[in-house]
Amino acid sequence: MMEESGLCHWSVIRSILAIVQWWGFNVTVIIMNKWIFQKLDFKFPLSVSCIHFICSAIGAYLVIKVLKLKPLIPVNPEDHWRRIFPMSFVFCINIVLGNVSLRYIPVSFMQTIKSFTPATTVFLQWLVWGKYFDSRIWASLIPIVGGILLTSITELSFNMFGFCAALFGCLATSTKTILAESLLHGYKFDSINTVYYMAPFATMILAVPALLLEGSGVIEWFHTCPSLFSSLIIIFGSGVLAFCLNFSIFYVIHSTTAVTFNVAGNLKVAVAVTCSWLIFRNPISYLNAIGCAITLVGCTFYGYVRHKLSQQSPGTPLSPRTPRGKMELIPLVNEKLDDKV
Repeated sequence: MMEESGLCHWSVIRSILAIVQWWGFNVTVIIMNKWIFQKLDFKFPLSVSCIHFICSAIGAYLVIKVLKLKPLIPVNPEDHWRRIFPMSFVFCINIVLGNVSLRYIPVSFMQTIKSFTPATTVFLQWLVWGKYFDSRIWASLIPIVGGILLTSITELSFNMFGFCAALFGCLATSTKTILAESLLHGYKFDSINTVYYMAPFATMILAVPALLLEGSGVIEWFHTCPSLFSSLIIIFGSGVLAFCLNFSIFYVIHSTTAVTFNVAGNLKVAVAVTCSWLIFRNPISYLNAIGCAITLVGCTFYGYVRHKLSQQSPGTPLSPRTPRGKMELIPLVNEKLDDKV
């Protein structure tokens, strides 16, 4: 009994440590990216994303090939272009839109809009793939949509371009999640192997647009930046932390349950919003804060409903258009690997 009690306590401590370090990396990367755009005046989201992909590719190579901390999941040569490349393209678009939105809107607003992802995923699965959903799933989306609307209407630092980038980022995240089911079928990728295969492709996809669209601006920034060395340390440091975030996700996956992960993920948004407000002091109205809170509560409720339905309806139906009685397929959103940077 004593041994079982000790193991239980250690399991709880390990889960808490896993969540805290995941929060730490996630919030730090978001704050550093906003700091790069706002304080360092490095207003080049494509270049920042490209640096993140390069750092992540190098980090994944070191972990798998050099340090051998994770085994490499082999991929058939023909699947590199047929499966991995399309996923890398969507993966790239997802990250770029997130960084573009950070360039124009506050972290609090961006993170709240990102919470819209469950709604966009369910809608896309219903509209494009013809999947049916239990009425409780649709009901759980109401506070998410309502909270987003309230937050958007009352946002004091509203920027249409940043808002659209964040919204399309949600669609990209949803598309990535849905495509992963078909494109990566048969490959049980963890977060590190995902980065190992996708980051080099994403770098290749992004390098030319970043060079053509932002190259001259980056060169000009090099010549005008008052503290170049420290600024470069921060920029490349954000890339290293972006990779560390992927590694931390792997640790969280093996230390928490799905319900704990869902709740912790929504609390992480609250932590990010609070930290960004303390650092950047972007104005937030009471109604805006209420809208953000409603969205997070809605996301938590959605995760709870999804978990309950997954317990009641195991297995996969023969056709995506054939409902299981009145019960339905469980949405793919909020899977544990959806939070990669």
